[in-house]
Amino acid sequence: MTTLRYWAAARAAAGVAEEATSAATLAEALLLARSVRDDRFGRVLEVCSFVVDGEPVGARDHGHVRLTAGGLVDVLPPFAGG
Repeated sequence: MTTLRYWAAARAAAGVAEEATSAATLAEALLLARSVRDDRFGRVLEVCSFVVDGEPVGARDHGHVRLTAGGLVDVLPPFAGG
């Protein structure tokens, strides 16, 4: 299992601070997370940055970002002030 940890507006939209996923890729994890929430959550995810196991994902294709057992994905919406 990998932990998705939501920050700021992502946490508010998700309704939880974190959750576990058995997804193999970041794309799959985000699809699963969206499937149990409303459109507001999806809109927030569209502007988020992601850090997987301490490494920023940047512009990489989320379908190619592998998740690891015991790993951590930080879901970071834009923050005021940079």
